[in-house]
Amino acid sequence: MLEKIDLSEKLDKETCKKIREEQAARLGLLQRECKEAGIPVMVVFEGLGASGKGTQINRLIQALDPRGFDVYANNKSTEEEQMRPFLWRFWTKTPADGRISVFDRSWYRQVTAERFAGRLPDSDLEGAFHDIQSFERQLTHGGTVIIKLFLYISKEEQKKRFKRLESSKETSWRVTKDDWRRNKEYDRYIGICGEMLERTDMDYAPWTIIEATDKDYCSVKIMTRVADCLEEVLRKRRLQGEKGKADTIQPSGRFPNKVLSGVDLTKTLTKEEYKKEIDLLEERLEFLHSQIYLLRIPVVLGFEGWDAAGKGGAIRRLTGHLDPRGYKVHPTAAPNDLERVHHYLWRFWNNVPKAGHIAIFDRTWYGRVLVERIEGFCREQEWRQAYQEINEMEAHMANAGAVVIKFWLHIDKDEQEKRFNARQENPAKQWKITEEDWRNREKWDEYEAAVDEMLVRTSTACAPWVVVEGNCKYYARVKVLKTVVEALEAKVKEKKKNL
Repeated sequence: MLEKIDLSEKLDKETCKKIREEQAARLGLLQRECKEAGIPVMVVFEGLGASGKGTQINRLIQALDPRGFDVYANNKSTEEEQMRPFLWRFWTKTPADGRISVFDRSWYRQVTAERFAGRLPDSDLEGAFHDIQSFERQLTHGGTVIIKLFLYISKEEQKKRFKRLESSKETSWRVTKDDWRRNKEYDRYIGICGEMLERTDMDYAPWTIIEATDKDYCSVKIMTRVADCLEEVLRKRRLQGEKGKADTIQPSGRFPNKVLSGVDLTKTLTKEEYKKEIDLLEERLEFLHSQIYLLRIPVVLGFEGWDAAGKGGAIRRLTGHLDPRGYKVHPTAAPNDLERVHHYLWRFWNNVPKAGHIAIFDRTWYGRVLVERIEGFCREQEWRQAYQEINEMEAHMANAGAVVIKFWLHIDKDEQEKRFNARQENPAKQWKITEEDWRNREKWDEYEAAVDEMLVRTSTACAPWVVVEGNCKYYARVKVLKTVVEALEAKVKEKKKNL
């Protein structure tokens, strides 16, 4: 999830100032309306050390009436708190109707920092996640709005900020040995945070990931997100005329997390480099294919991407040296009459590979959150809940021992147009280009936003997304093969170790 996000997002000072002023006025009004409606609100600030949680909380509350909110800083638990269930300290701080509680770190410390430090045993992890989910579900079903924000910066940016804090006597105390350890083992800690985000991103209490490198951008995104959530809940309450139901909070369309904008499409390989690498990779893959069959390891590979991005070519290169008895390619088109009367995942479950075999999907179940979303083939509630359904399906496959990898083949709009024109001019390839392909280009921006959200919300530790830089077909094909080879080698090694 986190590793896909482009952290370079920023806005100029004047734009930020204008948006902050607009959102401050909006937040003040919404706070009063929530008070009148008796809606309790919890705003949770989580994230990496030195990502600016304190600064951003300050900026947010400047827009609010101080008589209507409380801020709670949650560091290590006290001796009294340690003698009680870990959620006790948070239950006692939940807001009354019409009030706002802001948490600087929260109940998530248990499954992030405490887990990282080894203070939460692995045997207690499932119970901790269950308790957190139950806590939030009970509160939201009781009418509380929970807004969860995760502030994210890179390892290099964090290190730079730690050094800046340590350089001053007034702020050096804020950087601890634990902070430096988490920076040193950044990838492991990010993995723990990523799992936490995946497992607790619920429709009644979703996460918003905040790109916190640029503090002004961070500030306006937080203020806008909080205001959007409050406005949405007030609108739903007016429509429902009741408080007792859980309010689902949907991700805001403004300041979305971006992935594709940060992809370097200039990456390339010469024909000679390509030939050398591809030959070695195909040889390794041929050996691995026999190994996964002997060890009974199922493999699920999904290919998505722009029209003409090279999915077919990558799949042909991938399967060129595989035993055809051990794999199957499943092209995914619009559902037929039989598939339409089943759950949208039914047809994919029917093609899950048996142990030791490979299933390759040329387009996948992600059509639900792409074409069906953009073209209006399903309701908004259906494609929004699909993220969790898909994550659960892929986790189930992985828990059963499968290797699950999804590829997004990315090209830019100019490269796509060039390839479309080449197809039209080649009689042997004219069948590949349709009027619908040209029409879809008109919705490029809508599709790009949907892809960004899909990549962020469904790239999990057990079923990661791999964005493939596809302007150079040679580079793209090598990256796909290399990714598959490395994943299979790791799985084979793990399986042999456990025999």
